[in-house]
Amino acid sequence: MARFFNGKEVELLAPAGTFEIFKEVIVAGCDAVYFGGPSLNMRMMRKGYNFTFEQIIEAVQIAHSLGKKVYVTVNNLLNEGELEEAADYLRFLEHAGPDAIIVQDFAILELIRELGLSIPVHSSVMMNVHNIEMVEALKELGVTRVVTSREMDLASTRYLQAQTGMELEYFIHGDMCSVHGANCYFSSMVFGMSSNRGKCLKPCRWDYRVKKDGFIYPSEYPLAVKDMYMYEHIPELIHGGITSFKIEGRMRDTAFVLMLVNAYGDAIDRYIADPVGFERAKDRDVLYDNRKRDFSTAYAFGRPGLSNINERYEGTGKFYSTGKVFSTPTEERELGEKRLNELRSMWSAYTGTQKVTAERPEISVHVNNVTQAEAALAAGVDHIYLSGDVYEPDHAFTKEEIRQLAAIKGEAKLYVCLPRMMTELQFDIYDGLLSGERLPIDGVMVTNLGAVRKFSSKGYPLIGDFNLNVYNKLSAGFYSKMGVTRLTASMELPAIDFRALLAETPVPLEAIVHGSPALMYMEHDLYENTEVLEPMGEEDNTYVANSVLVLKTDKGESPVYRDVHGRNHLTLAKELCLLPLVPELKKAGLAVFRIEGTTYHPEQLAAIVTAYKTALDEPERAEELLASLNPIYAGYTLGALQFDGGAAVANTTLSTMQNEAAVTKESEPAVQR
Repeated sequence: MARFFNGKEVELLAPAGTFEIFKEVIVAGCDAVYFGGPSLNMRMMRKGYNFTFEQIIEAVQIAHSLGKKVYVTVNNLLNEGELEEAADYLRFLEHAGPDAIIVQDFAILELIRELGLSIPVHSSVMMNVHNIEMVEALKELGVTRVVTSREMDLASTRYLQAQTGMELEYFIHGDMCSVHGANCYFSSMVFGMSSNRGKCLKPCRWDYRVKKDGFIYPSEYPLAVKDMYMYEHIPELIHGGITSFKIEGRMRDTAFVLMLVNAYGDAIDRYIADPVGFERAKDRDVLYDNRKRDFSTAYAFGRPGLSNINERYEGTGKFYSTGKVFSTPTEERELGEKRLNELRSMWSAYTGTQKVTAERPEISVHVNNVTQAEAALAAGVDHIYLSGDVYEPDHAFTKEEIRQLAAIKGEAKLYVCLPRMMTELQFDIYDGLLSGERLPIDGVMVTNLGAVRKFSSKGYPLIGDFNLNVYNKLSAGFYSKMGVTRLTASMELPAIDFRALLAETPVPLEAIVHGSPALMYMEHDLYENTEVLEPMGEEDNTYVANSVLVLKTDKGESPVYRDVHGRNHLTLAKELCLLPLVPELKKAGLAVFRIEGTTYHPEQLAAIVTAYKTALDEPERAEELLASLNPIYAGYTLGALQFDGGAAVANTTLSTMQNEAAVTKESEPAVQR
């Protein structure tokens, strides 16, 4: 079965969580079904779901007998211990013969190449594909279809498809996320449960209050987006360059999935049969009456603003299919001596050898303005990263400022950083900056595959930022072959996986060791709450200046910064601090210790740089140096290093994790920023 409109294929793609659901859905009005197998997909948390090896083989046979297609999700990030399993699984899938696999981690592409396999590959929405350069790079790697970024509008998809010829898949219905794909690290840092490995505990569905300028606003669920709903916009999808209309819902029951498939299938058929007489709203009440949340067209027609935020049912905070609670507001774990000793023991017991070792570990600082850069240089930093997502009220770095810093940097190296999400206009802007007269910089920090492809020929060394989500040696090797000379480790790596990556990486590795990195990077503008809503009371921010928006629960306050592109960056309530582990990280081969300095006063930043420099020279003083620093948030945390690894955490109940969270230590009032 296949649908066509004026010679163009139109595929309705349905989800199936179990083989029993698949057998019902595949004979309904869809053209293809996607599902997960027994490992390495992002829906492994639900017991009784996903397909066995035998069921995958049978599902392929059933679908092909009906003239339909099946796609298997192999869309997790992989740790070192899963690479061999992935190789065996890919060999099996080559034999089983699905029409494609859906992939997030570039390690899968590397394995397919190394093993000489010919499985068709589609890029997952978790690759966050959002520009022409990314699509062209994936096409060169043999990817045949792209699942577009959730933030992509239909005008952009039409342009993208026309320019590249790539098949595009687009979510048309179901549960969405308020954060850019693969750019949410909240669940990892608080629970040790990686959203990029299918274990997200949904802190976006918590009950928050918004604080700013000394006022508190009545925004109960400011991160909880509505469900995607494109039922009434079939014409726009077809003419927006979309090949595959994707329904979310591998955790949904049979009746619910069939309702969606039948409704959307009928709508597509009606439009193909009579585009002029197409009745958009026919049967929409069926979908509305059975909705899980309220509906939105999300980013399909541009930024939706607060109209995309949901309140219906959010107070339950539950999985709708099971009635179990995702999670409740939970305090970030405090840096504690017990966990430090466990980590030290783990590293000291490790007998492996590092493939890449630094002659002398160096320090890098990511800055928001010239004054911060000057302070870091004066303190003796080795690398300065000029942010591509500058937080307001500062402005984007100008050419004159770059030259000014280059003139005083001495032996230090200076880099221009690219925005994490890059529109076509931003590619043109940075192409203009990096073409022609050579800038007095030492490299460019790249944030997406398209930027690697576009700027590798400009003659500047490339450094990979943390949101490339490098989790294993194969993905590190992939970027190295693309021309990236140093990579930043994923922030989500728990202790065991971080140690393994340090031991196996084929390129110099950098890691964020201090500061307030963005846990959520989003197009959604939380500041709009303070511009359209009336305050419900007055309350100052506890740790940051009142000009900074804060999301508050009874467990803490997370500052949110808006950048010059209008995007929002939600940060930790505590400061990340790995200073006590400098001896172990140095011995393990970490090449560059990175400080996220964008939110510090210059004198605070200089003190942090000095502390880390001293600790690298005199590792035995690390604990003493920690005591000399004063956190300016609600204390210090080890972030994902609080946790041993996915397997250990998966066997821990949520209530246990929350009960074990340490009570925040008392400290002097923090300095306001």
